[in-house]
Amino acid sequence: MKIVACNSNRPLAEAVAAGLNLPLAKASIRRFADMEVFVEIHENVRGEDVFVVQSTSYPTNDNLMELLITLDALRRGSARRITPVIPYFGYARQDRKSGPRTPISAKLVANLITEAGANRVLTMDLHAGQIQGFFDIPVDNLPAAPLFARDIEERFAGREPMIVSPDVGGVLRARIIARRLNTDLAIIDKRRERAGVSEVMNIIGDVEGRDCIIIDDICDSGGTLCNAAEALLANGAKSVEVYVSHGVLSGGAVARIAASPIGMMTITDSIAATEAVRLAHNIRQLSIAPLLAEAMRRISTESSVSSLFD
Repeated sequence: MKIVACNSNRPLAEAVAAGLNLPLAKASIRRFADMEVFVEIHENVRGEDVFVVQSTSYPTNDNLMELLITLDALRRGSARRITPVIPYFGYARQDRKSGPRTPISAKLVANLITEAGANRVLTMDLHAGQIQGFFDIPVDNLPAAPLFARDIEERFAGREPMIVSPDVGGVLRARIIARRLNTDLAIIDKRRERAGVSEVMNIIGDVEGRDCIIIDDICDSGGTLCNAAEALLANGAKSVEVYVSHGVLSGGAVARIAASPIGMMTITDSIAATEAVRLAHNIRQLSIAPLLAEAMRRISTESSVSSLFD
C-alpha cells in the first residue's frame, strides 16, 4: 500500500499517512514555465495498491489536472489498483442540467477520472449522492455525520440543541444527525432568485429558546448560512452554530461569516485552510484524517467500509 500526495491539501495527506504509519511515496508534481503540470513518481509502484490524496478545490482546474496526470503516471507505472482519495469533489454542484444547453460537469469529471486510470474512488459527503452513479467504478462516499454528531455531543453536553437544515434539499443530511443525537429538527424554506443569491422565506419548526445547529455540506459564499442564522435568531433562537463538511469559503466569505451572528462554524479539513480561515475567530476545523485513514486501510484489506458508520 502506497500513498501519493498531490499539492491541494498536503497537510491532510501527511496526517492520513501518519495515521496509517506509512511514509508518503516519493513523487514530484511540478509546473513547467507555462504552468503545464508534470508528474514523476520516484519509487516503484508495480503491483502496488496506491492511494492518491487530492481535493479538487481552488484552483479547481489545476488540482483536477494534477490528479488526472498522477493517475496516468501510476497506471503507466503498472500499479495494481489506483484509488483517488478526493475529500472534496469539485464540480459536484453541476450534477444535472440546470437549463437548456448547460453541461452536467460532474459526469464529465467522473469520466475523466475513470479514463485516467482510477479503479475506485474514495470521497466524502458528495453534494449529490447520485454522483456515485456517474462513475462506472466503485465509489465509497464517506459521511461526515458521525464525526459531527460526536463533536456536537461533546460540545453541547447537558444541553438540547436543535438541528436545522438550511434548505429542503439538505433535510436527509440533517435528519441523520438529529436521529443520532435524538433531538428535534427544523427546516428553513428559502427561495433562490438567481445563482448565489438566496432569501430566507420561512422556518418550519419551533426554534424559540433553542440552541440551533445548521448542518450543510458546502459553504461557498456564506450568504445562505448567514441569512439562515439571522432568521433563526429573529424567530427566537438562543444561539446559532454551523457544521459544514466542505469549507470552500471563496471571495469575502470568511469576512462575511466573521461579521455574522454565527457563534461558531465548524468545518472539516477536506480543503486546506487559508490564512484567513486560520485567523477567523468563529471558524474551527475538525480533521477527517483518522476517518480517511481507516477507510483506506479497509479498502486495502478488502474489509467493509460501510461498517465504519454502524
